[in-house]
Amino acid sequence: MKKHYLVVTAFAATAVLSGCGSDNTNQEDSTGTIQIGYNLYAEAIAFSHVWEQLLEEQGYDVELASVEKAFLFSGVEQGDYDIGFNTWLPLTDRAYIDENSDTIDVQEDGVLYEGATLGLAVPTYMEDVQSIADLPDAYDDLNGTIYGIDPGSALMGITEDEVIPHYGLEDFSLSASSEQAMVAELQNAYQNEDPIVVTLWSPHWTLGEYDLNFLDDPDRIYGEPDDIYYLARKGLEEDHSDVITWLNNAQFTDETLGELLQLQAELDDDEEAAKQWIEQNRELVDSWLEK
Repeated sequence: MKKHYLVVTAFAATAVLSGCGSDNTNQEDSTGTIQIGYNLYAEAIAFSHVWEQLLEEQGYDVELASVEKAFLFSGVEQGDYDIGFNTWLPLTDRAYIDENSDTIDVQEDGVLYEGATLGLAVPTYMEDVQSIADLPDAYDDLNGTIYGIDPGSALMGITEDEVIPHYGLEDFSLSASSEQAMVAELQNAYQNEDPIVVTLWSPHWTLGEYDLNFLDDPDRIYGEPDDIYYLARKGLEEDHSDVITWLNNAQFTDETLGELLQLQAELDDDEEAAKQWIEQNRELVDSWLEK
């Protein structure tokens, strides 16, 4: 298992802990309030709801807040959130996390998921499109459109600034929307066996629901796979070392995370999906909660 980034503890150098951090400071027990911030991607939503329920089992009051990615990092830095889900390192979120920054402390324990990838994906019935380099030949079939997610995401930034010019896709329109809107376009096209290309990442529940191919990226413009980590405010380990220990014990595999994301999509209820997944994986999560 890779060990270069494991828990990321972010903070503002001049910040005085307040809000969620104020009632936890200098305590070492399983009481108090933990504020969890999470970005609006499926796996981050899933992680946050699982840990909301696990921490509540341990006696904590937990408050959740969904935020755009940039605000997640700044919120953890300023102590507005005790925990943030999540960050992809060392490549995708390097603009938000600087390993040598004076305001970021990188600890060495625990990784939530290894081998996360970004790219462009098509349904497998598009047999003539196997590589990003094949897309220009399919321009008319695809109506000259690549369906993307929110414009502030690293995936969209890499696609627009690096992938499109590198592979000569300037004639394509990169449609910025949301994860939900992108998935809706994918579902509609898939049901009709229409050609479509979308920005996608793994882990994602659609990969278990539909037969999709990530297009070959022969020049590795999207980079090598990342690992997924969580953020913690400065001082959380001192205030609640048990929370850090539990989080560092946690690791999802393709199978366990796939099950969680599938439940989340099928039930359309994040809390219920987390509850059912915990019940189905009780032995695993109990092992995380050992001190």
